[in-house]
Amino acid sequence: PESTPIKAGAGQNLYDQAAVEAGLPYVSFRPQYIYGPKANKYDYIDWYFDRLVRELPLPIPEDGTQMVSLTNSEDVASILASPLNDEAAAVEQRYFNCGTDDLVSYGDLAMLCADAAGIAADDVNIFYYDAAELGKAQFPFRPTNFYVAPDMVKEKLGWPGSSHKIVEDLKTYYEGYKARGGLEKQLSLSK
Repeated sequence: PESTPIKAGAGQNLYDQAAVEAGLPYVSFRPQYIYGPKANKYDYIDWYFDRLVRELPLPIPEDGTQMVSLTNSEDVASILASPLNDEAAAVEQRYFNCGTDDLVSYGDLAMLCADAAGIAADDVNIFYYDAAELGKAQFPFRPTNFYVAPDMVKEKLGWPGSSHKIVEDLKTYYEGYKARGGLEKQLSLSK
């Protein structure tokens, strides 16, 4: 199976095990941090824009070099369709990571979001802090590297890789942020 660790007691894992034990021709995908059309969770990237447009500091754990994968929903859809390329290989492999291998650091994401919002780099106030001492707080990601590698879906099912890059999608994302009322929404900074 894919090498990304999973929690043995997690609901998804328990369901996966039950489906396999029932003998279903089951294929499971492990998505992570999805953005784009039809995505239903915005708070990961919104966290950056919420602070940038209000000229607030961005408290980022450690030194901000931790890597994360942010995957466009259209790439997720193409991954989910990939078992049709080879159904037998999909069932044999069974578990696939569902994400891009185009990684970005937390600090770089701050600067990319600022650029998408038309905010000068000199006006970005990143505050790096010790997560061991202060915890995750409201930071939207884990304080460590957190990404998946889509190697198996590429190798076994012929997925060509992501057609989207977060750096290219952020201007469109920012327009969606504004359309969802991001500039006007009440922002609570308390945990």
